[in-house]
Amino acid sequence: MRPLTTADLNPAILKVQYAVRGELAIKAEELREKLQSESHGLPFKKVISSNIGNPQQKGLDQPFLTFTRQVAALMEYPPLAEIVKDKWPQDVLDRAKELQEDIGSIGAYSHSKGVPLIRKHVAKFIEERDGYPSDPEDIFLTAGASAGVSLILNVLITPNQTGILIPIPQYPLYTATLAQFSGVALPYHLSESEGWSTSLEEIKAALAKAKQDSVMPRAIVVINPGNPTGAILDKTTMCNLVRLCEEHSLVLLADEVYQANLHRPDTHPFHSFKQVVRELNSPIPLFSFHSISKGVKGECGRRGGYFECTNISDEVRALLYKMASVTLCPPLSGQIGVDCLVRPPRPNEPSYALWKKETDTIHEALRHRTQLMAQRLNSLPGVSCVDSPGALYLYPKLELPDKAVEEAQKLGKSPDTLYALQLLEETGICVVPGSGFGQKDGEHHYRLTCLCPGVEEYVSALENFHLKFLKKYGGL
Repeated sequence: MRPLTTADLNPAILKVQYAVRGELAIKAEELREKLQSESHGLPFKKVISSNIGNPQQKGLDQPFLTFTRQVAALMEYPPLAEIVKDKWPQDVLDRAKELQEDIGSIGAYSHSKGVPLIRKHVAKFIEERDGYPSDPEDIFLTAGASAGVSLILNVLITPNQTGILIPIPQYPLYTATLAQFSGVALPYHLSESEGWSTSLEEIKAALAKAKQDSVMPRAIVVINPGNPTGAILDKTTMCNLVRLCEEHSLVLLADEVYQANLHRPDTHPFHSFKQVVRELNSPIPLFSFHSISKGVKGECGRRGGYFECTNISDEVRALLYKMASVTLCPPLSGQIGVDCLVRPPRPNEPSYALWKKETDTIHEALRHRTQLMAQRLNSLPGVSCVDSPGALYLYPKLELPDKAVEEAQKLGKSPDTLYALQLLEETGICVVPGSGFGQKDGEHHYRLTCLCPGVEEYVSALENFHLKFLKKYGGL
């Protein structure tokens, strides 16, 4: 019998690349394993996973929110309510009882779009956020925002014909999913010199190129706040994007999973595309995505999220429901997490004081780390870094010495991959090369999270490595 080889597999799968869990992440796991040996000989004591926005990961250890975990515990094991009834806040007990009465056991399948009661709560959250009505029937709960993005792109793409506009730099989910479904990526570059702003001229140029290449543009992805850039769109730009979608009959995919990660909300507030579309009375088809993995919850492992359909016909929505039904339902633990996301404790409830303290502490830690890291990185020779007003990342630009670029070419690697690999091997800090997110020819970046505790020691290690790297390759 002939063995199964990669030549027998779907060729689209072979094209899938996902940088945040790529070569650097694999190397980091090898080093983490090596550290278990007493004679490891490595110049660091731990591997710091700064390559992915995974706040509660071991080593980053962002605290969980008590309210979310208490509700989750009661849903997992309802008899616990009798044990903690005089010890846990009454609003926690009431929330769990309400959900249990509606859902029953979370060991059972739910509706394929998610628990109807939770979808009602999501709709109410959106109404309160935006000031416009939301219909629970337009809400699909998903196994994290990524599952929703994958579902929508799968439905939109005609293989090898459909173009999807994606920002560069972008979160690799989009290029990976486009490769999986044989869609055509239509990149539009963000402007680093203007704080990673979104340029309509860049988008129009990408549309013109698509026409030249006989590719049909069907949708545009906008990540707001940005990943990996942390940029936040102003309302004028959002309005212009909506009008552009009208002009070119584009579906708008609004990735808004970092909407709660605002470091300077007074000057850089978040506005949803749903709000802008309603204010403009625009007919554009819009899919908006949110998640429990980011913000201050960081409940990545629960796999909870949702998307809302705006200006989507009943016929198309029915097809989305059919496709969602193929996977039966999103995880119930994630759905419970979504309910806690959209219904946090209110000021008059017993859990509110602790919830407010916990969320304020996390927001302040993220703001402080982002500001400090940007400041220190910008003080280094050959580094420039936009001080991100949102999200969980910084995306510094590197001016690398010619000798480093030449060595990378000899090794068959991008220069920023060479830099990131040596950073990992010398400090234990794992970042993602900018080549994994997309960048202009001749430019070099890397993305790192702002989740790492002990930020002073962490940044000092980055600084020391950078200076040694420049000296090694004749850049100092």
